[in-house]
Amino acid sequence: MDKSQRVQAALAGLPVDRVPVSAWGHDFRREWSPQGLAEATLEAYQSYDWDFVKVNPRATYYAEAWGARFEPSADGSEGPRLVEPALRDEADLERIRPLDPRQGPFGEQLEALRLIARRLRGEAPFLQTVFAPLAVLSRMAGGPETVKGLMARAPAALERALGAVAVTLAEYARACLEAGASGIFYATVEWGSRDLLSPQEYARFGRPYDLRVLAAVAEAPFNVLHVCRSRNLLLWLLDYPVACFHWAAHDPSNPSLAEVQARSGVAVAGGVAHEGALVEGDEQRVLAEAREAIARTGGRRFLLAPGCSVPPTTPAGCLRALRRATEEVAV
Repeated sequence: MDKSQRVQAALAGLPVDRVPVSAWGHDFRREWSPQGLAEATLEAYQSYDWDFVKVNPRATYYAEAWGARFEPSADGSEGPRLVEPALRDEADLERIRPLDPRQGPFGEQLEALRLIARRLRGEAPFLQTVFAPLAVLSRMAGGPETVKGLMARAPAALERALGAVAVTLAEYARACLEAGASGIFYATVEWGSRDLLSPQEYARFGRPYDLRVLAAVAEAPFNVLHVCRSRNLLLWLLDYPVACFHWAAHDPSNPSLAEVQARSGVAVAGGVAHEGALVEGDEQRVLAEAREAIARTGGRRFLLAPGCSVPPTTPAGCLRALRRATEEVAV
C-alpha cells in the first residue's frame, strides 16, 4: 500500500498493511512565512516518514486577520505574544465582519499549502488546521475570559460575530481544498472542554458555527475533528460530519478510543500521550503506548498519533519510535 491508500483504507475501516501514523508540532521561528512553514512541515514529514501530514501553522493567524497584533518569542522556544488585542468588549464585536479568505494571513497560509502540495505531488494526504470560530474570537481577545463574559452580557452580538467568523472560515476551508489539502483538521481548542463550557453552552455558541464550516468542505475525504483538553465534549459532538475524530484518548477524563469507535462508527486517531514519555525521551514507553492503542482498536479505523501537538523539544528518537511501532505490530 502507498500512504494515500493506507490512510483511505484506515478511514473506511478496510484492512491495512500497517496502521498509518503521524505527528506534528510547531516550529515557532519558521512558521511566520509561507516558505518557512512549508519547509518545516515537509522536513518533519521526510525525517519521520509519516503517512499523512497535519500542517501546524502559528495559532495566531486567524486573529491577525481581524487586526490583533502578535510578536514572535525572542528565542523561538514559545509561541507568539499578544501585543494588541482585536476584541476587548462588546463594541469590538460590531467590527468583526466577514473577510476575504484569500488575502492577508489567510492568503499566506494558502500559499504555504500550495508549496506543500507542489512538493508532495499526491504522495501523502495533508490537512490544514482550522480553529473553531469560538477559538478565533478568544485569540483576538488574548484568552477565553473576555469571550465568556460576552456570552453573558451580549450573547446576540457575540453570535453575530461568530457568524461572521464562520462565514469566513467556511470560504477559507474551501480554499484550502483548492490549494491541495485533503481536508481540514478542525480544532475546538480550549472550548472543547467541560471545564470551560457546558454541553448546553457549546450547543448554542459552538455547534452552529462548527457545522457551518464543516458543511463547506463536506466533500473532502479526510476531515478530522480535534476535541482538545481534559473532560472534553467529544461525546456530544459525535454526529459531526467528519471522517475521523482525534483527541487525548490517554486522558482518563476523556472517552477511550474503543468507546468512540463503537458509538460513532467513524475512524479515530491518537492513542499516545503528547506529553509524558514522548517528551521525556522514554522510547520504550512510547512503543508500549503505541502497541496498546493498536491492540485496543484492533488496528482498524485507526490512525496512530499523539493526542495533540508535540513540543519542539520532543526527542527525535521518540518520534521515530512512534513510527517504528506501526512496523512491529501486525494488524
